[in-house]
Amino acid sequence: MQLFYYKGIGRDTEVLELDKEQSRHMTKVLRKKIGDHVYITDGKGNLFDGTISLVTSNKCHIDLAFAKAYPKPSINLHIAIAPTKMNDRMEWFLEKATEMGIQKITPLLCDHSERKKINAARFEKIVVSAMQQSNQFHLPVITSLTSFQEFINEKKNGVKCIAHCEESQKSYIAENIDDGQDFTMIIGPEGDFSTREIEMAISKGFLPTSLGNKRLRTETAGVYTAAIFNSKIEVKNT
Repeated sequence: MQLFYYKGIGRDTEVLELDKEQSRHMTKVLRKKIGDHVYITDGKGNLFDGTISLVTSNKCHIDLAFAKAYPKPSINLHIAIAPTKMNDRMEWFLEKATEMGIQKITPLLCDHSERKKINAARFEKIVVSAMQQSNQFHLPVITSLTSFQEFINEKKNGVKCIAHCEESQKSYIAENIDDGQDFTMIIGPEGDFSTREIEMAISKGFLPTSLGNKRLRTETAGVYTAAIFNSKIEVKNT
């Protein structure tokens, strides 16, 4: 299935009118023509059957028919992660975590953060592409860059964990994942969380968590978290 994403459509939408840039991509790059069939999602779980009905030099119309609604996962994975110094590493995490079905990502601003600005539009483009490539119908939510203190003070359902590198008593990540509860993990920058941040998080109910004996890069820790979550939740429920 070749899946396309367009936001703003609903189950009652009968015709999707692509803008000039979208039309050019559909007809010139992908070489779609009148009568061709396409699959479209709104990123909210809805799948549509589409048939291209109009093609001009700068227009493309697609007739839509609602096909199926895919429910949201009953258990959500939320990773808050400090953006890496190198953009390509953060983009790799966004891509792979999306492919594995993450529901929410929060870029985190920490004491030791080396990158303090993000390109939100670029981040969204990455996750949209990964969602389409992996034939998923729910687009992950990417929040704005959030300070560490603001994040840990927000109310969150389910299990909350902090993965850090300091020598202390920790439980392994798989032991903290419960197939009946949402799961939130916070992952720090290359220089790790500060001691102050670790103590603050624990005081707010975050469980100190180990990702194993190897020291992982920030983006690898994020992907590892998503993979372990899948192995405990999605595989079990398949």
